[in-house]
Amino acid sequence: MPTLAQPLKPARLPNWVVPLLLVIALAVIHTWPLALAPGVHSRNDNGDAELNAWILAWVEHTLPRDPMHLFQANIFYPARDVLAFSEPLIVPAILGAPVAWLGGSPVLVYNVMVIGGFAFSALAGYVLMLRWTRDRMASLLAGTTFAFNTHTLTRLAHVQGLHLYGLPMALLATDRIITEGRARQGIWLAVWMIVLAYTSGYLLVFASIAVAIAMLVRMREWLPRWRAVLTSLAVATGLAALAILPLWIPYQRAATEQGMVRSLEAVAEYSATPKGYLAAAGTIHISTWSGRFFKNPVDSFFPGVVLIVLSLTAVVLALRGGANDEHTLTRRRVLMLIVIGAAGVLLSFGTATPVYGWIYTIFPPMHGLRAAARFGNLFLLAMSVLAGFGLAQLRRRMPSLAAATIGIAAIVLANAEALRAPFEYRPFTGIPRLYALLEDQPHVVLAEVPFYPRQAVFENAEYVLNSTAHWRPLMNGYSGYTPASYVDYANVFWYFPRDYAIDAMKRAGVTHVMVHSDRFGNEAADVIRQLDARKDFELLGTGARGLRLYRLH
Repeated sequence: MPTLAQPLKPARLPNWVVPLLLVIALAVIHTWPLALAPGVHSRNDNGDAELNAWILAWVEHTLPRDPMHLFQANIFYPARDVLAFSEPLIVPAILGAPVAWLGGSPVLVYNVMVIGGFAFSALAGYVLMLRWTRDRMASLLAGTTFAFNTHTLTRLAHVQGLHLYGLPMALLATDRIITEGRARQGIWLAVWMIVLAYTSGYLLVFASIAVAIAMLVRMREWLPRWRAVLTSLAVATGLAALAILPLWIPYQRAATEQGMVRSLEAVAEYSATPKGYLAAAGTIHISTWSGRFFKNPVDSFFPGVVLIVLSLTAVVLALRGGANDEHTLTRRRVLMLIVIGAAGVLLSFGTATPVYGWIYTIFPPMHGLRAAARFGNLFLLAMSVLAGFGLAQLRRRMPSLAAATIGIAAIVLANAEALRAPFEYRPFTGIPRLYALLEDQPHVVLAEVPFYPRQAVFENAEYVLNSTAHWRPLMNGYSGYTPASYVDYANVFWYFPRDYAIDAMKRAGVTHVMVHSDRFGNEAADVIRQLDARKDFELLGTGARGLRLYRLH
């Protein structure tokens, strides 16, 4: 123990604290000015953001109260397994639950999870690279470019597209199975596959393909210890399958009972194109050379000049001579990453090549995917990690000052290439108080009008978000899939307030109607006059923007 004459040494922070603070700071910068007012700024101009905010809120509300009915969500009433119509987002919801339970709005929770998803993904990429290179600069480059890139920064409306941390961690666990062959690493792989599954079906498929590629490409490496390696892999598969089963059942039920299967024709519409790999969303690139390629910003995958140069450096240096074990292992990892990245590009083209159809046939989880373009995430992961290898190998060949300079320069320039901020956000003023009246009603089945037809179902997104104020059954809905029951109702309810539309509502069990008179345009006054003249419509209250809540007798 130190004596009184000996000064106490300052306590050292854990090794992960500084990287975590750095990636949080970068998440704030890349989403600026979101952190200035996370309870007010919103992406509610996009229906998917409102949908995802509702999913997070539903999981946070239901999981501690009635977990057995988690998938029987309140929208698209009376359809079943409604949560399975989109991503489950259970892991992000659990991470954001403390904010919700302390009274945070769904928009605040969503925004915290946007920043958190970026930060955790960057940290996971950092951990992967640090394990492989022991170079903190290279690890920061790999982690930050994996999290903040042209694709993720165009997907602020998709929280599942930002919570990617399971991908590098699953790859790390697979690598350790290959190099060590211990059952413990199989358990870790199972953990990360479960995390991915309970976040997004897409992410589970991406990771499954990356793991399969890693095992095949590096087969010669693990074959001498095949019993231990295959045992670890069997442990991972068994544990993951068992844990994912409760998630798989409602998705499978929705597929068989409601036809929620993505055909190859649907996949073709949401596939990447070669131009997408020349499209860069960063302000520097889009304002100079890339704007002409930037037709669909969600499907842009240009990794950046810094990453391209450093990735090529990694490939060249890995292919050069070097007989020591570390260089050999690096070469094997580089080859694995090249194949994973190439597979990501190929699969992102969807049905433009026969490969997607072959895998679609033999791997049933692919049947639930629509946006094949998102396989580009595997390409961007591979490019970030390859660039990390390239930077690490360059820094080892330099004096310390030059190594530090090139490391800082690479991190700064790569993030500058990706930077899109400042973003424009829509102000969120809260859910109208009129919805709170529904909490006290003894029995509620709500329909909101206008009740949009199938081709305009995204217009229901605001209704879906507003339902977080009461959680009562809602006939309207918006999600990745629209059930046939909704289409049938909408074909009639769209003609509200005509008598046959109201009669159809009564037959469907509707007890309350929320009228958005501002959405009826020039017909608003006439709609209100008709309802006021009806004896079966009892006005319960009015609210901002022409809201009127009726009890339907």
